[in-house]
Amino acid sequence: MKYTLIALTLFFSLQSSAQTDAEILKTLYSKSLTEGKSYSWLDHLSNQIGARLSGSLGAEQAVDYTKTEMDKLGFDKVWLQPVVVPRWVRGAPEFAYIETSPGKTISVNICALGGSIATPNAGVKANVVEVKSLHELETLGREKIEGNIVFYNRPMQADLINTFEAYGGCVDQRGYGAREAAKYGAVGVMVRSMNLRLDDFPHTGAMSYGDLPTSQYIPAAAISTNDAEKLSALLSLNKNIKLFFRQNCQQLKDVQSYNVIGEIKGSEFPNEYIVVGGHLDSWDLGDGSHDDGAGCVQSMDALRMLKDIGYKPKRTIRVVLFMNEENGLRGGIEYAKVAKEKRENHIFALESDSGGFTPRGFSFDSSDAFVTKAQQWKSLFEPYNIHLFQKGYGGADIGPLKNETIILAGFVPDSQRYFDHHHAANDALKHINKRE
Repeated sequence: MKYTLIALTLFFSLQSSAQTDAEILKTLYSKSLTEGKSYSWLDHLSNQIGARLSGSLGAEQAVDYTKTEMDKLGFDKVWLQPVVVPRWVRGAPEFAYIETSPGKTISVNICALGGSIATPNAGVKANVVEVKSLHELETLGREKIEGNIVFYNRPMQADLINTFEAYGGCVDQRGYGAREAAKYGAVGVMVRSMNLRLDDFPHTGAMSYGDLPTSQYIPAAAISTNDAEKLSALLSLNKNIKLFFRQNCQQLKDVQSYNVIGEIKGSEFPNEYIVVGGHLDSWDLGDGSHDDGAGCVQSMDALRMLKDIGYKPKRTIRVVLFMNEENGLRGGIEYAKVAKEKRENHIFALESDSGGFTPRGFSFDSSDAFVTKAQQWKSLFEPYNIHLFQKGYGGADIGPLKNETIILAGFVPDSQRYFDHHHAANDALKHINKRE
């Protein structure tokens, strides 16, 4: 969890030193591997607090814990920034089965999608219409969809090296599947989990009904990849099988929460701001170690290490732990709103929200000129195999800061295993490698 230390040191002019850039990087790299605090912080977040869905007790405890830990580090300022967040609760565990014929059933693993309504108390049972895309609904029309459960079964594209690209290629099923199916009279939707691996873990995530009237809302759930394959195979043999599912989730009133912020004041340009951060909230099935506990503790440790080695940055550097990235992005929106109101000049923001796997490099949402400049520094990063510098995505939480001048950057770890855990019950500390 050393990437932010290296990046912040190299990308910005800190106070002059007799050491070369290469020597400074080596010092930080070694200290982070031998004296880092990030893993112990993550252990507490994951195992003592656990899931941190916005509006939950876990989220409240995580705010208190990270604020307390930052207070101990001697930053120039640590504070809580209020933000009102949604509160969706899952309720009792979901239950589902495939009925191949009267009295013959096969249990399957599902979970409600974040933001979904509940089923009726008795659940929903109906025939299943399998589709590969939202567009296919239009082709089938109301006649074939009305009264049925729509089963979205487009898998992530396995031949893409960039697994986030594969995710982006099919996540519309999860985000808008219920909204579109409801327009044709479906009684529920079941979405193949966003996972490249075949396993029994259903993966949750945010969904939206858009501008549908509440009377047209239908329940939406995700089914594990193994069970999606099973359901599809059974449908190929018998179009008359039925699917039953029951879930008890509900949307409650918004509640007060906070972004957690710490800063080291700049010595020459205190009104120019650099941000490094991640999102403190997580989904409720696992403990959120990869998404995004890792990004939060990496960011905290970055500032701790810079302070430990005695650097006094020319610009103010902030660590921001954003609340409510998963189901609303209100933390990122509020931070950018307050920054604009205070006329704070943010020049760079770096987000870690891609898991705690082996560091590979950085992507930049910036001008081509900056990307070219960054690529000139690759030789300094090559000894650590962290030398991917490319134009690309910054991050969801820092996105609202975007303007004509700010440079947004995203940490890029190896992504091949990330979606095995993303939004699922196996996003847990045991799947974090401390050295990575």
